[in-house]
Amino acid sequence: MPELPEVERAARTLDAAVRGKTMTNLRVLHPSLARQLPAGRIAALRGRTIERIERRGKHQLLHLDGGIVLHAHFRMTGDWSIGRLEEPEERFARAVLELSDGTRVSLLDSRALATLTVHLPGEAPLPQLGPEPFDATFSAEWLRQAFERRRGAIKPSLLDQRVVAGLGNIYAAEALWLARISPRAIAARLGPARRARLVRAIRDVLRRAPAARYADRDGAVRWRVYDREGKPCRRCGAPIARIVQGGRSTYFCPRCQRQ
Repeated sequence: MPELPEVERAARTLDAAVRGKTMTNLRVLHPSLARQLPAGRIAALRGRTIERIERRGKHQLLHLDGGIVLHAHFRMTGDWSIGRLEEPEERFARAVLELSDGTRVSLLDSRALATLTVHLPGEAPLPQLGPEPFDATFSAEWLRQAFERRRGAIKPSLLDQRVVAGLGNIYAAEALWLARISPRAIAARLGPARRARLVRAIRDVLRRAPAARYADRDGAVRWRVYDREGKPCRRCGAPIARIVQGGRSTYFCPRCQRQ
């Protein structure tokens, strides 16, 4: 699943390919997207210049002149592919942005869960989101406020995008391991020291993947807990465990990560 670093990489790639160019058409190739994109909304994009690409959490906003916004969300398996109009259509292309200079931007999505919506001037394109992980407003104090009424486990709480924008299942598990916090700990019961450790840990795991590659200093990809059920913890050697929380797999060390 694309997480914040992957979406950041995709947004930068898209911005480099389309900024300042004019959109001539948006072709919709899958019924699920056709329901989200009425013909009148697609027509509003034609002839508009793409001014910039903005990432907010896992959302991407294509800002066009005149205040129109094309909102993209990859969901489980989405990604952009940049090519030329004359090239053959890609297998999992679900929608195609056609630009006046011949550039083709395809939204690829093998599961067809990604979304595209057009927002006219004055319409809010985004749901309610919390602060970005590297914003100054994302702090131990912010987590205290965000968690004060949450009696459920910390791991599902972290996946609520109103708590922190862009944090996904894999990096939440990695951050909890780094902070030595059990994924089953009650969110509202975290003290100030553990909240501060968690903020630092979230930033640390995301720094390790600035270009969609989660790596150590030597460049090797080494998950600390994700997808390592039964393997020894990299810190204490105990077997990594897996549980299901909110329908998602959670990996953790039962010895290192205390409630």
